[in-house]
Amino acid sequence: MKKQTNGANGTYDINMHEEMRRAFGLLSGKWKLEIMWLLNQRVYRFGELRKAIPGITQHMLTAQLRELEADGLVSRTVFAEVPPRVDYEITAKARGLGPTMEALTAWWQLHGGTVPKRPALRGRKAKA
Repeated sequence: MKKQTNGANGTYDINMHEEMRRAFGLLSGKWKLEIMWLLNQRVYRFGELRKAIPGITQHMLTAQLRELEADGLVSRTVFAEVPPRVDYEITAKARGLGPTMEALTAWWQLHGGTVPKRPALRGRKAKA
């Protein structure tokens, strides 16, 4: 629910907390940020994405990609070939998150070594 007030200049002020909750919701989920980070690097096929993300199931990758596509952050291109080929890439709108991803990368390079590693609790096991 948005709080809108009629400002002094006749414009409407929006509740930034609510707007940021919407923004966080676009990228929330165990796998979405990782998918977006990979797609920020290059175009991937479904199988390549699945292999690149240890622990993700086919079902979950499909669901996360569908949500990202519905939100306009990922585009899906189907090629009429046998077998069918499907490419995934981030959209121009999602490319706007590039500076945020770069800032997160820089932060991790500085502080990541101080974060204890946690074992993966869910999903399929990564192949050695």
